[in-house]
Amino acid sequence: MSQQQFPLGRADRTQGLAGAVEVAPGAIWVPGWLGHDAQIELLDACRQWAKPPAGMRQPTMPNGAPFSTRAVCLGWHWYPYRYSRTCDDGDGAPVKPFPPRLARLGRDACLAAGYEPVPYDAAIVNLYPPGAKLGLHQDKIEGDAVIAAGSPVVTISLGDTCAFRLGNIHKPTRPFQDIQLASGDLLVFGGPQRLAFHGVPKVHAGTGPPGLDLTGRLSVTLRESGMAP
Repeated sequence: MSQQQFPLGRADRTQGLAGAVEVAPGAIWVPGWLGHDAQIELLDACRQWAKPPAGMRQPTMPNGAPFSTRAVCLGWHWYPYRYSRTCDDGDGAPVKPFPPRLARLGRDACLAAGYEPVPYDAAIVNLYPPGAKLGLHQDKIEGDAVIAAGSPVVTISLGDTCAFRLGNIHKPTRPFQDIQLASGDLLVFGGPQRLAFHGVPKVHAGTGPPGLDLTGRLSVTLRESGMAP
């Protein structure tokens, strides 16, 4: 089902979703979506997924420039700019399966943001150590049908608060806005915002919940790949 005619284009519709803030048409922020215990459970799962084989590694651009983040992928392995079933820019091992836990979170995230749930099958867990950032980019290598449908991207934040920069769909420059995503916050963008440029220009060190035992920020991003099974 197409998500391009996003149902929450009017402010009175977003008020029906507990805590949801429409930051742009098709982009919904839900502060404090995950409680403390749920954050700890998700962080523990991320630590297991980060172990080899096909564990956490430092991606690089095609020109060899390293990312300042580290990442582990589930379901489909992503690296600039393709999907694979193996960790091609790491140890070459088969990617870990997409976990049922994340399928449930993806469904719940869509409902919390007013979207029809979609069959998520790809996740990227990004670790932002102190000083890390991520430049403005589009998520656009998914299947044509997925992009055309405006299938929503889900991002769940853990640890330090970050400035998440949500831009326009045309170019990686202004206009954009910075959303302060704290630990437990949910951001979902799809429909007319599916190809919005986005990035993380700053992580605010030492702002995460003390009981989480995490240095830096961890983001869990879910996508519908549109790739063949």
